Amino acid sequence: MQDQERPAGADGTAGIVRHRTFVAFRPPRPLRLDSGKKLGPVSQVYETYGQLNQDRSNAVLVFHALSGDHHAAGRHSPSDSKPGWWDNMIGPGKAFDTDRVFVICANVIGGCRGSTGPSSRNPATKKPYGAGFPVVTLRDMVRAQKALIDHLGIKRLLAVTGGSMGGMMALHWAIEYPDSVRCVIPIATAAYQSAQNIALQEVARRAIMADPNWRGGNYYGGPPPEKGLAVARMMGHISYLSDRGLQDKFGRRLQNGSGLAYALKPEFRVESYLDHQGEVFVKRFDANTYLYVTKAIDYFDLTDGSNNGGGFAPALAQKFRRSSAKFLLLSFISDWLYPVERSDELEQSLKLAGRPVRHETIHSTYGHDACFLEADRMAPVIREFLGGRKGERDGVKRRGRKEPVKICP
Repeated sequence: MQDQERPAGADGTAGIVRHRTFVAFRPPRPLRLDSGKKLGPVSQVYETYGQLNQDRSNAVLVFHALSGDHHAAGRHSPSDSKPGWWDNMIGPGKAFDTDRVFVICANVIGGCRGSTGPSSRNPATKKPYGAGFPVVTLRDMVRAQKALIDHLGIKRLLAVTGGSMGGMMALHWAIEYPDSVRCVIPIATAAYQSAQNIALQEVARRAIMADPNWRGGNYYGGPPPEKGLAVARMMGHISYLSDRGLQDKFGRRLQNGSGLAYALKPEFRVESYLDHQGEVFVKRFDANTYLYVTKAIDYFDLTDGSNNGGGFAPALAQKFRRSSAKFLLLSFISDWLYPVERSDELEQSLKLAGRPVRHETIHSTYGHDACFLEADRMAPVIREFLGGRKGERDGVKRRGRKEPVKICP
């Protein structure tokens, strides 16, 4: 069960890793989607870090966010300049200590990093699915990953976790497979996608679809809609940051010191920064995947619509009552995309359900991106929750008990 080719810690990370591919839901047993359509066969690319213990009880399933993938930690070669997207959280001595736990991360279905998605070949046509790919939900993605966990012979996970969309999937897992996980750690997330967030993502989707190169989603074999995707990424990236963070990093500083040009071109450093984010993103991400995955996030609603009038906690609590897990919620003061209030709502529902829950609010100026950047502040809380050392707790505002409580031994 080990994908590492060099011992973890040799370079201060989870080591040199390689991915694997798991194929399931082959006809005549395809994956039945929430839309009523069927998908199969389904490939899922995944990586693992650490060692699975003898009784297979130390596995942690990590779900990635919108722009992430299966490469969560380590490096693919000694010359690889960029480690996995959560390398600051996964590895020896880190929040998810690979000396103790076995971490799994898979690219979601609908993705563009090897798992079955719009850019994959449709077995019926022998061409990329394109716009013919069926709409998937986060619950569909979770169902697919449950098949992967079954394939690995893991009956019950130690924990499921993720930030943003990954946190939503962790919550789905707790409800869909209530006896198959001991600890749930949703980070910077919510029980439903808000109207504001749906609006932001719709503008981003429109930018992609307005690009002439999108061609109704069937652009494979020709120039991709890079301009539209770059604008979508710029829009999304703004929502991941905070006003304070942008002000501290860029302010109103100009790209050069020659003063205002009085021309319709980027002049402020923040403009150039966003241009760079768009340019880099289009080199590694598929436009159709952006459309499909953002739509899956927008469909996410554990309250089944009861949040439209408020007071949904009892209905959501009813779902959580089926879970046998213990919960750690992490939120960030400067996150306006999934603000602290959304985790407060989850905490209320979990308490009504009688589930053990802690909610930690972390002070950070990074905005929503804090769930991927504030490793030093998250790690002690997570290690403590999973039964490890307590560590320092700088910047963490405790909710409820003053003394640390070991929840997941």
